[in-house]
Amino acid sequence: MNIEIRGISKRFGPVQANQDIDLDIRAGEVLGLLGENGAGKSTLMNVLSGLYRPDSGDIIIDGTAVSFDGPGDSIAAGIGMVHQHFMLVPVFSVVENVILGVEPTGAADYLDLDAARAQVQQINDSYGMEVPSDALIEDLPVGIQQRVEILKVLFRSADVLILDEPTAVLTPQEVEAFFGIVRALRDAGKAIVFITHKLHEILEIADRVSVLRQGRIVGNGVPSEFSEADLAEMMVGRPVSFSVGREAATPGQPVLELADVSLLDAGLEARLQSISMTVRAGEIVGVAGVQGNGQTELVEAITGLASVNAGRVTFNGIDITATSVRQRHRMGIAHIPEDRLKSGMVAGFTVAENMVLNRYYDERVARGVVIDWSRAEEQAAAACLKFDVRTPSVFLGAGSLSGGNQQKMVVARELERDVRLVVASQPTRGVDVGSIEFIHQQLMACRDAGNAVLIISSELDEILDLSDRIYVMFEGRVTAEFDNQDSCADRNAIGLAMAGVNRTEAA
Repeated sequence: MNIEIRGISKRFGPVQANQDIDLDIRAGEVLGLLGENGAGKSTLMNVLSGLYRPDSGDIIIDGTAVSFDGPGDSIAAGIGMVHQHFMLVPVFSVVENVILGVEPTGAADYLDLDAARAQVQQINDSYGMEVPSDALIEDLPVGIQQRVEILKVLFRSADVLILDEPTAVLTPQEVEAFFGIVRALRDAGKAIVFITHKLHEILEIADRVSVLRQGRIVGNGVPSEFSEADLAEMMVGRPVSFSVGREAATPGQPVLELADVSLLDAGLEARLQSISMTVRAGEIVGVAGVQGNGQTELVEAITGLASVNAGRVTFNGIDITATSVRQRHRMGIAHIPEDRLKSGMVAGFTVAENMVLNRYYDERVARGVVIDWSRAEEQAAAACLKFDVRTPSVFLGAGSLSGGNQQKMVVARELERDVRLVVASQPTRGVDVGSIEFIHQQLMACRDAGNAVLIISSELDEILDLSDRIYVMFEGRVTAEFDNQDSCADRNAIGLAMAGVNRTEAA
């Protein structure tokens, strides 16, 4: 199947999300689609998926213009989208998830699970996915769950697959295996749209690349014509530095110490098991691991959002194991949460209101029990300027900002005060290269100012670029530690440790 997108435009009120976009999606090719947050990628793909109707322009499939009244029309036309956040039912099996909504039936309209299993296995074998058909989703690693999402669209006879940030939660080894599946799909004649922020992945997997900026296509070509720097400059509209300029750290005294910390969830299942780690002044410590191996609970234990069941958390020599979130905040612990929309901001509040969420009671913005909004708004405007939060006004709703500007707003709120420890969880998740560059510079500046910085990220490149030391977590435990002072940590060994393989086993 070949798709021609011609002159597609889409406006939301005053915002021109897509403008006169021309794009070709060809059978047997991987098209890499790049763009900043807010560049129009999601809008364009939602038009192609039938979620939005374009204001103007045409979608032409194999020479015939089509019009989609909803996602069902797009799916029926052979277009399938694999979303960044998996849409799977954890307690269902692989087969049950794949057929959900299009269940095959036999006599008397009974579910024919055997026929479904055979069809799923045929697809499984055709592309070398190696997914156990009867396994429960909750028992599968994220790399296999990703393949289940692909099985779902293939089961619906998709000839065009839109992959949205498909490697965001995969280990390096899982990425290589995933690329093998993408190549098998391409070689079988499928058309692939590969959306990612990872420029090196585009250069490796794409046959062609298109770049969106401010709702327009600003570049097309084959990967061999571009370097990562070329692609980044097209995306952002200016040169982007990929080096954080990390010089050798000069660590001081321990700021954060965890000693044999364990944490149980509400079902009394262990989420952290005897975690011990240290973060010293003037260093960045990275925590690597596939999402879901205790990183969220580690952050909650450090910031006071969850009570530990055993062990001790110490900050600047003071036992804070039983200390409240506000007390830890006042002591100088900053927290950049892993999910800005869920835990980092209130989308319906203005930028100024979001800026005071963690200090509305502070004398700097309050007079007694009343917030001094003129002072708060003045400070918010200054922080936006300092941290490059691009907003026409601090009175604008934060939900109207692009993802990158929302993240910089959260970073500004946490770092625009006197801090001693920065806990940054997934600090650049879902943001573009320009915002990544800026946030990395701010974290490095914190380190160089003598603060302790703990970064938790599923992006191994980010961990390697920023960290002076690296811990690896697997199934709630610290399974390995690496020195990265001279950026010499073994990437392959870290990737194996993220998958639960220690160096002795790998050898």
